[in-house]
Amino acid sequence: MDKKVVNNRKNNDAKKNLLEEKVISISKVTKVNKGGRHFRFKADVAVGNRKGLVGIGTGKANEVSEAIKKAIQAANKNVVKISLIDNRTIPHDYTSKVGRSVVLVKPAKEGRGIIAGGAARAVLELAGVKDIVAKSLGANTQINVAKATLKALQAQRTPEHIAELRGKKVEEL
Repeated sequence: MDKKVVNNRKNNDAKKNLLEEKVISISKVTKVNKGGRHFRFKADVAVGNRKGLVGIGTGKANEVSEAIKKAIQAANKNVVKISLIDNRTIPHDYTSKVGRSVVLVKPAKEGRGIIAGGAARAVLELAGVKDIVAKSLGANTQINVAKATLKALQAQRTPEHIAELRGKKVEEL
């Protein structure tokens, strides 16, 4: 195996070891068969390092602890980097939709804190956002609210990023 590939794996493993995890929801899922009911558990987990890396994952298993483990593994595979201004807030407003869940995120002044509820709060805290206002406007399905929040964070673009896309400097914009 190539040395670069091995080093890259070590770096990814090191990043994943530093991630905190938060359980968003745990639910009991029932499958009815001819022979009776079959119960399983579904867990939704968010992971992040509170410095701009965050991910969401889902896992199912016969036991809660196994479902959480699977969800953490899935979340670690889906970790993304988000753009923050001054390591505390987002650059602009954004509304995102996943399923029937709609989440509105807005930047907030310094010291305002995270004004959000439930799944959106978990994702925002693990992402490292310190000042933000988030509002769930549609359905309150927790995994969809978390996914919509993550989608809104991924859609954030800083002035530097836009200038780079246009091939200009920030001062020219």
